[in-house]
Parts: sequence; structure tokens; C-alpha cells
Amino acid sequence: MYVKRHAEGSIRKLIKMFGAVLVTGPRQVGKTTLLEAVAENIHHVSLDDLLLRQSAQEQSGTFFKDNPPPVFVDEVQYAPNLFPYIKMHLDKNKKKGQFFLTGSQQFEMMKNVSESLAGRIGILMLLGFSLRERSGVSFDLPFLPTDEFFTTRKSDVAEFSYDEVWSIIHRGCMPELVLNEDYDWQMFFGSYVKTYIERDIRQLTQVADENKFLNFMTVVASCTGQLLNHASMARDVGISEPTAQRWLSVLMTSGIVHLLQPYHNNIIKRAIKTPKLYFLDTGLAAYLTRWNTAEVLKKGAMAGAFFKSFVVSEIIKGYYNNGILDLPLYFYRDKDGNEIDMLIEDNGTLYPIEIKKNADPDRSDINAFGLLDKVKGMRRGPGGVVCLYDNLITLKDNDRVIPVKYL
Repeated sequence: MYVKRHAEGSIRKLIKMFGAVLVTGPRQVGKTTLLEAVAENIHHVSLDDLLLRQSAQEQSGTFFKDNPPPVFVDEVQYAPNLFPYIKMHLDKNKKKGQFFLTGSQQFEMMKNVSESLAGRIGILMLLGFSLRERSGVSFDLPFLPTDEFFTTRKSDVAEFSYDEVWSIIHRGCMPELVLNEDYDWQMFFGSYVKTYIERDIRQLTQVADENKFLNFMTVVASCTGQLLNHASMARDVGISEPTAQRWLSVLMTSGIVHLLQPYHNNIIKRAIKTPKLYFLDTGLAAYLTRWNTAEVLKKGAMAGAFFKSFVVSEIIKGYYNNGILDLPLYFYRDKDGNEIDMLIEDNGTLYPIEIKKNADPDRSDINAFGLLDKVKGMRRGPGGVVCLYDNLITLKDNDRVIPVKYL
């Protein structure tokens, strides 16, 4: 069963603009399925096939003679020496939409792409299903808390009960788990982590102790929604701080983790400059931190952190699906403890978002929004509290109570 992905439109735009298109992202989020749906009837080769991989690695000069463009190459990171030949072909033929590529190992692959195919390749980052995609909602614009957004969004909203939202947060956004309700959650993520460590981590970095890397992933998952602290994570795992930094960069470039950057400028002298860490798939984070059911998760000590991670991930997906790699998303926190969970920057305007797992927000939740009025050169737009309340209503002036279903 194919679920229409919101990134389809962005892929079609990239095909018209570039000779090569690369869809990257974590394992099993549907990269291959998406490109197959868009690039129909294109010859498809997968470098997961060991014979094809060997051919691509050892006979790169003839690989595209045996597999002439237009061609779809899956898991292209296994043969980075193909990139110069893609460049030569594109420079000679000047045609658009000749190479369709996927890869789940951005760490090394992006280096090769930037060196060989700068200006010749369009890149799209894909994550798991968004709340809208899994509900069949066609509205695909990135989230922005404006009147225009909500006016359009209201016509296409799927309803979710409180328990359904927590079930979605706990199960995660991997397409196979979403589409197959009978799949065992623990078995799926157990296999996923094992495959990720054995197939990706061994190639991306020298990990002498795979159990320590698994412990590191677990510690990182337990820190979701918190300020980044390499030293603390390193101590918890028993590794050096430089190793923790290197391992975290692997999780980031594998699409497992996102660092939400703090908003600061010369005007806001007291803003901190440490990013916040978010796990992008709450199901994987729940598996690693052993919250084994949605019921215990929603009542547990990490419920707030998981809800924030879910909301941040949903908003990120909307931008990625629209082909926006340079995310205009930040958070604010100053040395006095004032904090805003997310700031969305758009055309010189800052839109503040607070994220609460409860269903009864009040005006005190948005007290920090007024700090943005002091930012010279920027205008504060409407904001709100994303929460589990049922209805979109005004909280104060232009700020709203925003049900999670509106993301």
C-alpha cells in the first residue's frame, strides 16, 4: 500500500531543475518507495545487491554504460566513486532528471556530493510519516501560526483522541510500523537498531565497542528536549567528550537526531548559545529508553519531553517535505531562565511557539513572547501554545491555543 508523500511535489520540482536528485534520510523512512512513485519506469539498481555494488565500486567507469541514464541508484553511498562519472555525464549532456539517487549515510556521502556535484544535484531530506500523511490530509504547506495558514488548514483536519495521539507518539513514524498495526514494536526497533549499528555505524566511524554506541544512543534518547551537554553524555557512557561529539554528529547526519539552534543576535545579549537536542522519531526514542507502552509513556516522567519532541519533529517534516533544508527554526532561552520552545523565522517576522502536553494552557504559558518585542529589526508575528486541547481558540491578542492536529 503506497501512502502519498507530501515530498512528491518537491521531488518533481527538483527533477525539472537538476540533472541529479538525491533523497536522503534515515533508514526505512520510504526513500526508495517515494522515488519509485515519482520516477516511474526508470531503470532501478540497488547497491544493496553485492554484485552490483562490487561492479559500481571496481568498474565505476563502465557502470553507467551497463546502466545508462536515466537511472535510479539506491544506496549510492556504497559507491562514492560513481559521483565523478555522474558529473561527467551531466556536464556533457546537460539534461535534467538523469540520475535518481537515495542514500541513508549522509555523513560520508554529502562530502562526495558537495565535491563532485555542486550545482548539479537537488537534495531532499525525508523523514518518516507526518501526522498529515498518515491521516490522508492533502494540505502540505509548512506550519506557520498565521491567520492565512489556519483558514486554509481548517478545511482539511483529521481528528485524534488524546489516547490516539499518545499511541502515535509511542509507535513512531516509520512507514512499516504505521501501515502494519500487527507488527511487533519491540521486534521492529530491535532489528532497526541492530541494522543501523552494524551497517551504518561501522562504515561511518570507528566504533570499537558497539554496546557502548548503543548505550550512547540510549543516553541521547533520554536527553531529548534538553540542552545539549556533550560532557554529561560522555560521562554517562564512559567515553571521551571528543568521542561523544563525533558519535552525536553521526546520529545527526543519519537523520536520527536534530539540534534546534538557539536564536540570538547582537541585541539579545543574554541569550544562551547552546542548542537543544531532539530525537526525530519518538518511537525509536521510546524503545531505547524502555517506555514499552503508550500508557506508561504518557504518565511517565518524560511525557513532556516526548510531546515536545513529537511537535518539533512534525514541524521539521513540513519544511523538509517542501524541499527546505536550511530550517528557519530556533528556540529562545536567556540567562534569566526565560524560554520559548520554538521560534519560526519568516520574512523578517518571528513566530513564537510554546509546546505543552496538557490540554488546558493559560496566558502565563506565553509570558516570554513579549521578549521578542525587544528584538530590533524583527517583527513579532502571532504565536501560540501547541497542546492537546480540542479546539483552535484565541488565548490572548493574536496568540492562540493550537491543537496538535493543526500541525
